Amino acid sequence: MSPPRLRPRRLDIRNGRVDLSHGAGGRAMAQLIDEIFRPAFDNPILDRGNDQAAFEVPAGRMVMSTDGYVISPLFFPGGDIGSLAVHGTINDVAMAGARPLHLAASYILEEGFALADLQRIATSMGRAAREAGVAIVTGDTKVVERGKADGVFISTTGIGLVPAGLELSADQARPGDRVILSGCIGDHGVAIMSKRANLGFETEILSDSAALNGLVADMVRAAGPSLRVMRDPTRGGLATVLNEIAQQSGTGILIEERAIPVRPEVAAACELLGLDPLYVANEGKLVAIVAPDAAATLLSAMHAHPLGRGAVVIGEVTDDEQRFVQMTTSFGGGRIVDWLAGEQLPRIC
Repeated sequence: MSPPRLRPRRLDIRNGRVDLSHGAGGRAMAQLIDEIFRPAFDNPILDRGNDQAAFEVPAGRMVMSTDGYVISPLFFPGGDIGSLAVHGTINDVAMAGARPLHLAASYILEEGFALADLQRIATSMGRAAREAGVAIVTGDTKVVERGKADGVFISTTGIGLVPAGLELSADQARPGDRVILSGCIGDHGVAIMSKRANLGFETEILSDSAALNGLVADMVRAAGPSLRVMRDPTRGGLATVLNEIAQQSGTGILIEERAIPVRPEVAAACELLGLDPLYVANEGKLVAIVAPDAAATLLSAMHAHPLGRGAVVIGEVTDDEQRFVQMTTSFGGGRIVDWLAGEQLPRIC
């Protein structure tokens, strides 16, 4: 008679910690995947258990983007590193006008990281992906020695499909095009900084982290042929994105300070912290450059979506060989809005 098979003890999620065996490729790693990642990301492709994901794709032009997330703190008002990793990569794919299809995720874990925090991050990541209609279909986990990382780093890669006839690129902007911003700026960066510095405000400032693919799909349906470029103003904020577009298209951009929406509590926090909202990161906003005759139609479509209700025209593309981004200030003067110099907020994504 053969001896009974001993089942491995389940992970102690409440009190357990990541150790080096969880990244060694053996039983402990398989248990970590089966008890934390597989339930969080559950979908038929991932459930096959292969080292890669195989799936059918429709005919068309594919888009791929990859990004790494090293944010501090890992948990912040309005989100965490898990949901941020999903939203950020989905948005990068969506800015091409693409419909995101699938994500891959890679974790680098530090020895000693709490399993409860890892489960919380993975659960948040899976929920964010499902809400966006995108599956996390493959991934990888590595564990490094204590002190060689900062808890957890996440890298995600996303792929998407661009509708036929649509090609968005920063070099497509033309003088006279309108510049549209989808809502208030600065929420994410200030939420991170307030948490990091333990600052308390009468009204809690939440990150705007969100997946923008639903909003983008509505925009493409409404004004696809007239869209020139879309960008999400993450690191470096609105100012940096506008400078990138001006540089790539060989044009200038003129914006109106009064037109740029900033929440009063964010403006107050920026003043306290010595920050310029134009350079503060966002994770749930986009900038769109659109032909002037389609601006009203595009705005109408954006206003009908929850993530675009605050959309406004903030300026227009100009004929400028110097490729300057300029702003008419609220006092009626003028200001050059230059590239971000240095690092205004470290580790905000």
